[in-house]
Amino acid sequence: MANKKTLILGATPNTGRYAYLAANRLVGRGHAIVNVGLKTGEVAGVPIEKPEAIHDDIDTITLYVGPQNQPPLYDYILNTHPKRIIFNPGTENTELQKLAEAKGIETQYACTLVLLSIGEY
Repeated sequence: MANKKTLILGATPNTGRYAYLAANRLVGRGHAIVNVGLKTGEVAGVPIEKPEAIHDDIDTITLYVGPQNQPPLYDYILNTHPKRIIFNPGTENTELQKLAEAKGIETQYACTLVLLSIGEY
């Protein structure tokens, strides 16, 4: 399995959130992560940073931010230029999908946790 460095957008230290579970499962499966969110703290041993620094080595951005809160993050997401963006349930956004695909970024409406559990990540 290849290490797919993943930026978790909407990272949170709240143990009841899917972003938290995804971070831990990604690390458990050998993927490097970057936690980005508005909360402070760390998840899976990785600090949560604000959406400011652009990372140029990201394979996947997995979204845990609702579509109503995504527009201010469009530039950050697109300038990161990941290979793909996973729109987890509740984050679906055709506007961002079209913007990403126009830049050659693959998009996927899926659940990161399910993809990991079935070996399709």
